[in-house]
Amino acid sequence: MMAGVIRRLDETVVNRIAAGEVIQRPANAIKEMIENCLDAKSTSIHVTVKDGGLKLIQIQDNGTGIRKEDMEIVCERFTTSKLQKFEDLTAISTYGFRGEALASVSHVAHVTITTKTADGKCAYRASYCDGKLKAPPKPCAGNQGTQITVEDLFYNVSTRRKALKSASEEYAKIVEIISRYAIHNSGKSFAVKKHGETVADVRTLANASTVDNIRAIFGNAVCRELIEVGCEDPNLAFNVKGYVSNANYSMKKCIFLLFINHRLVESSALKKAIEAVYAAYLPKNTHPFLYLSLEIAPHNIDVNVHPTKHEVHFLHEDSIVESVQKHIESKLLGSNSSRTYFTQTLLPGPAISSDDVLKPASSSAAAGASDRVYAHQMVRTDFRAQKLDAFLQPANKTQTEPSELAVSECGSSRQPEQCDMDMQELNDADLLAGISEDLDIEDFMGDVKETGDSENSSLVNPPPRKRHRIGSDVEMKDDEGASDTTAASVPKRRIIKLTSIKELRSEISEQAHKGLQEMLQNHSYVGCVNPQWALVQHQTKLYLLNTTKLSQELFYQILIYDFGNFGVLRLSTPAPLYDLAMLALESPESGWTEDDGPQEGLAQYIVEFLKKKSEMLYDYFSMEIDEEGNLAGLPLLLDNYIPALEGLPMFILRLATEVNWDDEKECFESFSRECSMFYSIRKQYILEDPALLEQQTEELGSSGTSWKWTIEHVVFKAFRTLLAPPKHFTEDGSILQIANLPDLYKVFERC
Repeated sequence: MMAGVIRRLDETVVNRIAAGEVIQRPANAIKEMIENCLDAKSTSIHVTVKDGGLKLIQIQDNGTGIRKEDMEIVCERFTTSKLQKFEDLTAISTYGFRGEALASVSHVAHVTITTKTADGKCAYRASYCDGKLKAPPKPCAGNQGTQITVEDLFYNVSTRRKALKSASEEYAKIVEIISRYAIHNSGKSFAVKKHGETVADVRTLANASTVDNIRAIFGNAVCRELIEVGCEDPNLAFNVKGYVSNANYSMKKCIFLLFINHRLVESSALKKAIEAVYAAYLPKNTHPFLYLSLEIAPHNIDVNVHPTKHEVHFLHEDSIVESVQKHIESKLLGSNSSRTYFTQTLLPGPAISSDDVLKPASSSAAAGASDRVYAHQMVRTDFRAQKLDAFLQPANKTQTEPSELAVSECGSSRQPEQCDMDMQELNDADLLAGISEDLDIEDFMGDVKETGDSENSSLVNPPPRKRHRIGSDVEMKDDEGASDTTAASVPKRRIIKLTSIKELRSEISEQAHKGLQEMLQNHSYVGCVNPQWALVQHQTKLYLLNTTKLSQELFYQILIYDFGNFGVLRLSTPAPLYDLAMLALESPESGWTEDDGPQEGLAQYIVEFLKKKSEMLYDYFSMEIDEEGNLAGLPLLLDNYIPALEGLPMFILRLATEVNWDDEKECFESFSRECSMFYSIRKQYILEDPALLEQQTEELGSSGTSWKWTIEHVVFKAFRTLLAPPKHFTEDGSILQIANLPDLYKVFERC
C-alpha cells in the first residue's frame, strides 16, 4: 500500500473549516457580533432576523465604529484591535481577541458593513466574500456606529444548512442568546425582532436594572421570588454576584445564566453543585432560576480553550465552586422561614359533581379487582358521622341570673367595617375594651331571649313564634315539620303570595351552584382557622371556606324563604333607637361629617323614620319597635344563634340610610342584605382569646357558648340544609380548594 501524499490545503478550504468551528449556527454568529458591539462601547444594540437567521441577520449598534483605513482587512483572519502579543492574553478584558468572528462569517455568508466613527464626516459601506473586500468602501449616509448585514448564511456549506433545525427553533436560540446578554448588560438597550415585524420579541431599556430585565424577559413569576447573592474571597481572587430563585419558585427546566469575566459560558461543575443545594428545597424533577456573574483575576483564567469561547478554565475551580455553593445555601436557609402558596378559587363545572363520588375505604374489601380504590383515592371520613360535643352545648356561665348582652360604642376602639365585608384585623384586648365602655348599657339592653307565645320560654331550642294573621297576601297552613307536637300546639305557617318575594326566591334558585351545594351537604367539618375562615373536607379534597360570606348568604336566604314566619329574639330591656343611632353616628364607619348636620338631629330623624316603618317590620320580619322608639325584639333566624350585638348600632343606622324603602322588591332585598350582614359571623366582633372571653363572661354575664361550637354545630349545620350557594362563590375567593389527596401523593412520592 502506497503512503498518502501530504499536501498543503487551499486557503479557501482552511478558512471554511475554521469558520465551521466558530459559526455552528446563526445564534453563534449573532453571539460573536454582539460581543464585538459591546467591545465597541455600544449602549444600544438592535438585531433583525429573517428565516431564523439563514436568510438575513442585521445588527445595528451605536459604538465607536470602524476606521475607513481598517475596512480592507476587517474580515481577514487574525486581525484584531484587542491583542498585540501573546502575553496580553493573561490580562485580556475584552470579549474578542483572535480576530476570527467576522472572518468566519464572511467565509460562509455574504457580509455588508456600514460604519461611521465619531470624527468621520460620513459613513462608509463595503461588501465582503471569503474574507476579502469586493470593492473599495463607498461613502454613504449613516448614523454613529456600525451596521453589519449577513445574508444567505451557509450558502456554500449545504450539509451544515440542511442539518440545522427549523427557522422557528433557530430564532428561539437567537432570542435566548440576546436575552442572556441583555440581563447581564443592564444599562444597555437590546432589541430583537423578526424581519418585517414592528414589535420586538425582546426589548430592554438603557435605564433598566438587572431585575427589571429579568422581569421583562422571564416574567413576574420569577422576578418576585428572586434572592440577591454576592460574595468575594481575596485569597481565591474572585467575587460573585447575581440573583437566584428562592424555595417558593421552581420550573421544569433549569435556567442557568453564567457569566465569567462577562463572558457567557457554561460550567457543569458549578451547575451540579448549586442544583444539589436546591434538591433539598424544591419538589422532585423541578429546578431553579440562576443568574450569576463571576469575576476572576485575569491571570487565573484561560479563555482560549474553545473555538466559540463557551468554556473557560480557571485556577482553584473546586474551591471557588464550593464557596459559591455554600453562599447560595446560606441565602436559601435565610429565605426558608416562610413559604408562599398560591391557591385557585373553586371553578365551576365537573370539579364537584355527584359523578365524582368515591367509594369509602370499607367498600374496597368486598369489591373486585376492577373496583379497587387505591390509597390516593380513598375517602377516610364519613360526613354522616356526628361528634359527641354536638350534644354537649356549653351552658351559660350564670344560669340563675339573667344574662346581659351589651352594645358597645362602635367608634371608641375599633376600625370601621368595610361594606364589602373585608374584615379588619382586631386584637381581643381592643374588642374587650370597646365592650366595657363607661356607657350604662343596662339602661337599654338586657337579656336576649328566644320567645314563642310566652315570655318565659327557654333559651335552648325554643318553639318558633308562628302568628296567625289574616290578609290578602297570605294564607295559613299547618307546619308539616312539627310532627312531634300536639294538635293544640301545632303552629300555622303563612304562605307568602307576594310577587316580589317569589321573584327573589326564583333568583336564588337560578343562581345556585349544584356542585357547591352538594359539597356543603356532604362535607366533613375539619375546624376553624379563625372566626372568618374554616376548613372542610369533601371526598379527597380540602377546602377553605369564608365563614363570613357564607353565613351572610345563609341568613339572606333564610330571610327570603321564611319571610313573614320568624320567631322573636326579645330584649328583656328595650334598646332606645336614639342611643343606638348616636353610637353609630359617633363611629368613623358611619362617615358622618359636620356638613351632614348635628348628630342629635339625624338620630332623632332615624327614630321617627323607623317608627313609621315599625308595623311593616314587625309583620314581615318580627322586628319589634315600640311607640316610644325602643327596639324590643329582633327576628329569630336560627335556633341557638344570637348575632353579635356590637354591630346593632350600625345595623340601625344602615336600615335608615341603605335600604330602598320606595320599591317593594328592592326594599325586601336591601333590608334582607343589611340584616344578613348584621347576623353574619364577623371577626371583629368575636373574642378569640379564651382568657379574654372568660373575663367578658364574668363581667357582663354573657352567654358562655363558644364561637367555635356555634360555627360548627349551628352555622355549618345550617349550611348543609338551608344554603343554596350562588355561582359567584366559585370566583370571588369565598371557597378555595387548598389540597387534593391525589396531588399530595404526587408531591410526597419522593419521600
